[in-house]
Amino acid sequence: MTAPKRFDEYYRCYPVAMLPGPERENVNHGGKVIMPPSALDKLTRLHITYPMLFELINGNKERMTHGGVLEFIAEEGKIYLPFWTMQTLLLEPGDLLQIKSTDLPPGQFVKLQAQSTAFLDISDPKAVLENAFRNFSCLTKGDVFTFAYNDQTYEMAVLETKPETSKNAIGVLETDLEVDFAAPVGYEEPKRPSGTSTPRSITGGLPAGGTLHNQGTMAQAINYSSIAPTSTSAIAGAKAISSNFLLGGQKLNAKKGSKAPTPKASTPMAGTSTNPPQTPIIRRANGPQPLRLQPGKLFFGYELKPVRKTGEGKQEGVDTKPMFQGQGQTLRGGVKRKGDVAEEAKAKGKGKEGEKAKEDEGKKLSGGRTLKDGGK
Repeated sequence: MTAPKRFDEYYRCYPVAMLPGPERENVNHGGKVIMPPSALDKLTRLHITYPMLFELINGNKERMTHGGVLEFIAEEGKIYLPFWTMQTLLLEPGDLLQIKSTDLPPGQFVKLQAQSTAFLDISDPKAVLENAFRNFSCLTKGDVFTFAYNDQTYEMAVLETKPETSKNAIGVLETDLEVDFAAPVGYEEPKRPSGTSTPRSITGGLPAGGTLHNQGTMAQAINYSSIAPTSTSAIAGAKAISSNFLLGGQKLNAKKGSKAPTPKASTPMAGTSTNPPQTPIIRRANGPQPLRLQPGKLFFGYELKPVRKTGEGKQEGVDTKPMFQGQGQTLRGGVKRKGDVAEEAKAKGKGKEGEKAKEDEGKKLSGGRTLKDGGK
């Protein structure tokens, strides 16, 4: 039984951009060629069935790829190829190209690699590639094809195809194809921050606590004595910096009759800056200072202040001030002045005199005579 004859012809190749008629971008970013009508007649006589797949061979450069056919409207003796196909085969317009019919297995897996990191900006790459593959009939390992999306052209390299055959190519029509992606060319993994959770010094000098040592106890290693809240250096810094009332006060309303300060001239003078002076930023240093620990280290050396239980103050001899015994307490809580004491004494004396007068008046009323007595 003789083997079936193959379609085998030579044509002058040209890019799709040179095809007469309107521009056809989908053809330029696809995997199909445009052949002359005579090729269709010969394919029909040879009983080449759909899908018609071909080997595209550049014998001078020993380069080969695969492609399908879109239409048979080219001039006789010419074939129009996508621009990326001509680049893959190292062809120039007018070069001679050999076309052979072939059969390829349906694809099961393909691994792709974007040639730029711009591919990562596509929100849904799966849908974009599914739409792009509509213009392809097959994929060949080692090819770098192009597709257009949002007025931008993307390049994609074919790194691996399955099933593996001697032709290193698969068909992508009417098949369930699994797609995997390699990292795009030029992509760099984001640098992860170090595992230390302690903030570093902004000015570049040694942070609070001095140099970090790896010997001795943890308290010695981090120089805890200089950064503890009770240390003299921390307290001194807190007193000097933490106050919010170091500057002079200003009144909201000036007194009547006071002279307002004479405004300064707004005309700039030579050698002086018109920008207002910037107030220096005051950094707080009160409270616990940041610890400088090695990765994976914990420190539990803060001073503990146990909570006092009920009755401990009396045992230690601490005078507890009684509260809520019915005695009035002023809001000021200050010592009473002499004038206040004298006024209280006068008030008490007047009160006693008033009570005595009421008693005498009562006695007089009790010693009076009734109407009955007057009749006697």
